[in-house]
Amino acid sequence: MKQATVGARAARRQRVNDPEGTRRNIVEVAMKEFADKGLSGARVDKIAARTKTSKRMIYYYFGGKEGLYIAVLEEAYRKIRSVESTLDLAQRPPEEALRTLVAFTFDYQNAHPEFIRLVMNENMLKGIYLSRSKAIQRLNVGVIEQLRDVLTRGQQEGAFRRDLDPIEIHMSISALCFFNVANRSTFSTIFKRDMETPKALAARRAQVVDMILRYVSTR
Repeated sequence: MKQATVGARAARRQRVNDPEGTRRNIVEVAMKEFADKGLSGARVDKIAARTKTSKRMIYYYFGGKEGLYIAVLEEAYRKIRSVESTLDLAQRPPEEALRTLVAFTFDYQNAHPEFIRLVMNENMLKGIYLSRSKAIQRLNVGVIEQLRDVLTRGQQEGAFRRDLDPIEIHMSISALCFFNVANRSTFSTIFKRDMETPKALAARRAQVVDMILRYVSTR
């Protein structure tokens, strides 16, 4: 009993001394819960039980379940955009830059199915909670500006078509990469093909990159 009491006190001290660490821990655990069960199926009690804090502190930090869900969405987008920003696209020739961006998107989404599930869940909710986040709006401006720069440079060199819309190209990249994760199980079952083998993933990745590059190219 005494040991348990000491442990509880230590946990409380940790929450007080490292509020940002506590907040990150809550979001990390909640991300899996929301990705697996959606907003309606996720339970704050279960999230609290798997963190270093309490249900009361979750409400203190996020105001409730919906506030926590929005924080999870923000973190999910922040992660992909943060890594995306390190690709150094501006220093690469336009074709190489676009190839790098498409390949990165494919690899990241394949490695983070929780991101795909969160986006799917939010789409089923008509994007209501995403629209409440100013942070997500800001986070996604950067990728469009990066892509606009790549396309503009490619057009100036005569390598890319003149009628390209960066938002439309971003949508096409996202759709091809997203579908590979979101519909993998159904396709594997229907067509009796294991789409998760390294060979299958490499082939699909190459095809997605090639489709985007062929579409934008003047050659």
